[in-house]
Amino acid sequence: MFIAHLGILFLQTILILNVMTKTITFNELRRVKDALPSGSMTKIAEELGLEKETVRNYFGGHDYKDGKSCGVHIEPGPDGGLVMLDDTKILEMAHRILEEQKV
Repeated sequence: MFIAHLGILFLQTILILNVMTKTITFNELRRVKDALPSGSMTKIAEELGLEKETVRNYFGGHDYKDGKSCGVHIEPGPDGGLVMLDDTKILEMAHRILEEQKV
């Protein structure tokens, strides 16, 4: 029983370590959002299996009726404050779209 419990704890630790977190300024997050081409929110939502409003909430929106919270924590401060992102998948996809747009 004890060994099985250790195995579960080990697996939970691995899952937690695989989640990427990031801290950026709110204004930096908004600059990324504003630079995205039209339709990007829908594209990101579809690829990740999320509601479009959830992706909008990630970038600072406040529609929790149709969308969900997505691990964004905002602390007041200079440059719009600090944003702690629990998961960077949406931000990484946004950066990928911006890189593809450059080509």
